[in-house]
Amino acid sequence: MLDPDFVAELLRILGPGGMRMGPDMPAGARSDESRTGRHMPAAWLAPATVDELSAVLIACHARHQPVVMQGGLTGLAGGANGAEDHLAVSLARFAGVEAIDPVAGTMLVRAGTVLQNAQDAAAAAGLVFPIDLGARGSAQIGGVLATHAGGLRVVRYGTTRSNVLGLEVVLADGRVLSHLNPMVKDNTGYDLTGLMIGSEGTLGVITRAVIRLWPQPAERHTALCALPGAAAALPLLAAARATLRLAAFEAMWPDYFELSEQLCRLKLFDEPAGIVLLIEAEEPLEPFLERAFEDGLIEDALLARSLADARRFWDVRECLPLDDALPGLHNLDVSLPLPQIPAFVSGCRERIHAACPDARALFFGHLGDGNIHVVLHDTSAGPNAIHAMESIVYQAVGALGGSVSAEHGIGRLKREWLPLSRSAAELSVMRSIKQALDPHAILNPGVLFG
Repeated sequence: MLDPDFVAELLRILGPGGMRMGPDMPAGARSDESRTGRHMPAAWLAPATVDELSAVLIACHARHQPVVMQGGLTGLAGGANGAEDHLAVSLARFAGVEAIDPVAGTMLVRAGTVLQNAQDAAAAAGLVFPIDLGARGSAQIGGVLATHAGGLRVVRYGTTRSNVLGLEVVLADGRVLSHLNPMVKDNTGYDLTGLMIGSEGTLGVITRAVIRLWPQPAERHTALCALPGAAAALPLLAAARATLRLAAFEAMWPDYFELSEQLCRLKLFDEPAGIVLLIEAEEPLEPFLERAFEDGLIEDALLARSLADARRFWDVRECLPLDDALPGLHNLDVSLPLPQIPAFVSGCRERIHAACPDARALFFGHLGDGNIHVVLHDTSAGPNAIHAMESIVYQAVGALGGSVSAEHGIGRLKREWLPLSRSAAELSVMRSIKQALDPHAILNPGVLFG
């Protein structure tokens, strides 16, 4: 129960439209897309300005009041899940593109802006917003940056961090750090912008960002390719990087591809494939595919002859009906050194099926940047079996020198596995930084660290 004087103070800061309690709170405030949240927060706050957010955090800092940040709630690591005594803070009311500089190729955008809206604004200016996710219609810029979400275009435009030139951030004590730098080169001390990206709201709250924009490609060509196996995918990727302006290089192992075809009501290849790749480039693909056929890397290929064809290929890759078809699925998000990926997938599948014979383990992902998604599903398995399957995946990632989180952060759900990817010394330094910037540990408590 919040102190009435504190509630009155928050209402004075935010006004009646910026604070909700009890049954008036949005139902989504309970959990992110992992659906693991169990408690509604004590209140839901929606500041409409940076000054309002700063004032809220000053008040929370003085009372040691925990705060959990909530963006579009598309994350899968439980990072936006709060507790009954937490305040949930949303920047949905602080949204919009403030400026686009077509000469410099930059956008100044507010954190509550939905990713799709930022993409559309860039496209209207004849430019490309470089970050793209399947959840583009819901994910907000602040959450994307806070989790360092990567997405579908990293192979073309680089990581999210590499496309952020400057940030405005409100610290736990309400101080505003504004370094909305529009320059590509800026060597003026510690990279606080880079530090905040991927910090999952534990060090400060991102409010504005300067994002680097890219020229709109004259054309984009898409193909779906059937390969004999994952071993052929890596030399094909090397050849694609060497000869194409590669925009996407997505992989679907047979278990995932065949189920996705079924759910999307499509039949794309006559014969089963060892692995299916979706390749997109900013130039015609026919010469490249012909050489790949001659080299025995590709067994079959479909070229998109229209935007509708390309959309069908992407529909299979994204497989939006999957969550409803496999209720209770667990979607793990890891990355590995490229040469280790075929062995990782085959080894994980074998060990998971040995441990849980009725389980489904589906593999797909952004092969171009080494990011693999693993979908685990077993309707007969209890929490112990799910944990055992997760352990198989994460232990394999650790043994192969990979990362237990490629895109969604650590949140609350992956804390147990973080030491598989970061050393004790690194974790100690992270805790020191957290202590320095948030001494009362009010920002996203329980995220990253227990």
